[in-house]
Amino acid sequence: MTNSPWSGMVPVDDTALAVTDTGGTGTPVVYLNGAYASQRHWKPTIAELGGGDYRHITFDERARGKSQRSVDYSFEACLRDLDVVLKARRVEKPILVGWSYGAFIAMYWAERHPGHALGVVNVDGALPAGLTGEEGRERIRKLFRRNRLLLPLVAPFGLAARMSADQHAEVNIELNELAAACAPVLERVTCPVRYVLATGDSYGSKDGEQDGARAALEPVVAANPNLKVGARVASNHGSIMRKDYRAIAQAIREVASASAPAGLPMRD
Repeated sequence: MTNSPWSGMVPVDDTALAVTDTGGTGTPVVYLNGAYASQRHWKPTIAELGGGDYRHITFDERARGKSQRSVDYSFEACLRDLDVVLKARRVEKPILVGWSYGAFIAMYWAERHPGHALGVVNVDGALPAGLTGEEGRERIRKLFRRNRLLLPLVAPFGLAARMSADQHAEVNIELNELAAACAPVLERVTCPVRYVLATGDSYGSKDGEQDGARAALEPVVAANPNLKVGARVASNHGSIMRKDYRAIAQAIREVASASAPAGLPMRD
């Protein structure tokens, strides 16, 4: 029964994903993690929203958290994983909430499935700028190779995947190329979208690159009236989930309200 709390493994391709569903009859909210993160980072936001109006679904991507390894860590595999989780939990029209990498999954999925997302909340992600070219790719590879001994140590805390340093790098390289080319995708999304933007650089960025990516969002927001910046917070990219969960929760409430049928507003 989808209205009962549930947690377990959902098979997909050559792997299985750890999924948690709070159940209930509220609006389904599906949370999409950062590139190497686990579902644990959403706990403060979920606690802030509570369970009355919302049904919360979280899951770990391949080789993250409690999910199993795979031979395919591509962005397209992540989109397939979302499809499978939605089908397994019998969710037809979710609000998608993505942090960083997860925000790109949310926006690409919403663009490919018009009318099937109630709305999207992007937490410092889905920004139309990225490192590209051979110089950018080599910079990313060097970053992860330099930290190859650290990655297994932070993986249990939801801060890295159970991948090699080179696999981490390839995920990031693909993401940067998608980001650099994603403005047309963002401009085509037709559901309500709210951004919660951080400040400062993220892991691996420098010299204001991340703020430059946030600034690149401005013409996209101007071109698509469905996109709005709901909040700008003082936290950086890495601490926003821990320090600004209230702003994230409020953005979810705003999207839920914007997507509610006329005459049936969501309760705050």
